[in-house]
Amino acid sequence: MNLIAAVDNNWAIGYQNKLLVSIPADMRFFRDVTTNNVVIMGRSTLETFPSGLPLKDRINIVISRNKDFKVKDTLVVNSIEEVLEATKNYTTEDIYVIGGASIYKQMLPYCDVAYITKIDYAYLADTYFPNLDEMQEWELVDEAEEQTYYDLPYVFCRYERKK
Repeated sequence: MNLIAAVDNNWAIGYQNKLLVSIPADMRFFRDVTTNNVVIMGRSTLETFPSGLPLKDRINIVISRNKDFKVKDTLVVNSIEEVLEATKNYTTEDIYVIGGASIYKQMLPYCDVAYITKIDYAYLADTYFPNLDEMQEWELVDEAEEQTYYDLPYVFCRYERKK
């Protein structure tokens, strides 16, 4: 499985249930990578999407503790075990964990690749991604050239779990 996220200098990913910043090239990368694949997210992440609707052209799986939670065109599961069962017939390369923080933390042990957009700025934040640079089992294997959005530098990175 894969993880995909945009993080700031402190590995922050959000504030008050919103992204820290919206960088068009990062949004395009996210769309290009996840389209026609499986995306796994928490209920709160789904609710941040326009009208709280699932992403188009993807198989959306939402993890929610609420057993009565239902969303059109979305598979709702209530545990990590149910996610693993629901995705067992897909190749791991076609599955992307897209947030939020608790889902990233719970799914990290099942993932082998992380696509991280590192934004060179420290935002006011209340939600964080696990810092892969501090985890011995993860290594940075690819880093694109730095880009800027207005005056905001960022870089696309790929991490892999060490074998």
